[in-house]
Amino acid sequence: MLGAVLLVALTKCAGNADGQSINIAVTPPVVVAPPVVVQDDYVYYPNYSTYYNVRQHRYAYLDNGAWVSATAPSGVTAEVLLASPHVKMNFHDSPEKHHAEMVRKYPKNWAPPTVGHDKQ
Repeated sequence: MLGAVLLVALTKCAGNADGQSINIAVTPPVVVAPPVVVQDDYVYYPNYSTYYNVRQHRYAYLDNGAWVSATAPSGVTAEVLLASPHVKMNFHDSPEKHHAEMVRKYPKNWAPPTVGHDKQ
């Protein structure tokens, strides 16, 4: 804003001197915004040992001992996968770093605890 006011003021003052025009060029400052860091969020599907990256819309899973990142899950449709038990992860880096712990914590047939169903 200050630069625009200064430019207008200088333009009005520097119109004509002894019949010669004077041009003043003012270069606007370059503003560099800080980088935006967006963390990945994952949902884990224990029955399929598959992670879904919510931000990137990609699935991560082991395939013959190597981690794969793909646009579709392997061996199951996305609809079946999304309807299966799942848990939101609290890490924001690669599932590869946490998979051993997640397999122990959420075994293949894991299901979330049921709420509101009292045993009689």
